[in-house]
Amino acid sequence: MKKISYLFLSLFVLGVCFQSCDDSETYADLKKKEKKAIQSFIEKHNINVITETEFANQDSTTDVSKNEYVLFNDNGIYMQIENIGNGEKLKDGEWKEINVRFWEIYVESGDTTSVSNKLERQPDTFMCKNNSGNFTASFTSGNMYSTYGSSVPTGWLVPLSYIKLGKGPNQKEWGRVKIIVPHSAGHSDAAQTVYPCYYEIAYQGK
Repeated sequence: MKKISYLFLSLFVLGVCFQSCDDSETYADLKKKEKKAIQSFIEKHNINVITETEFANQDSTTDVSKNEYVLFNDNGIYMQIENIGNGEKLKDGEWKEINVRFWEIYVESGDTTSVSNKLERQPDTFMCKNNSGNFTASFTSGNMYSTYGSSVPTGWLVPLSYIKLGKGPNQKEWGRVKIIVPHSAGHSDAAQTVYPCYYEIAYQGK
């Protein structure tokens, strides 16, 4: 009787193990899930995706009235430029402290805000350098810093090639973008867990 009990127990444990293996998602599975979530978000928000060639032919602008986003094929980022900004672009070799106002949405969760500083008194701040078009940056303060650490998502740096860093307190004059950032260009948590985020970001040069 004991042998039969042990046999059934062994089969049960094996069954649980096999089920756990079947339920586990591979990295490829997670990337497919991410791609599907991004596509659903694009369709839900009636986003008109344009190519990099079309973007260049439009003088590196997107038509907001048509809800255009350019897709950068090398990193999978979708970007809409809402306002180019009234300041100057970050120059080659220049270090600058940049203020940002933003809100972040987990694309897979619908339109739920996860992190934001829209209602905070102070913006988030990071130091950034332009190295011949390659930007490096680290957060020094703010909600992104306290939530995800000092590393600035590379997706946040892509717009700096196209926008100017606004001057003054009026955010309407800052460089403003909307971007969909896949995990590979996102913050540490997104990269580790494999999920995309949507951001609205305004940039101010100090």
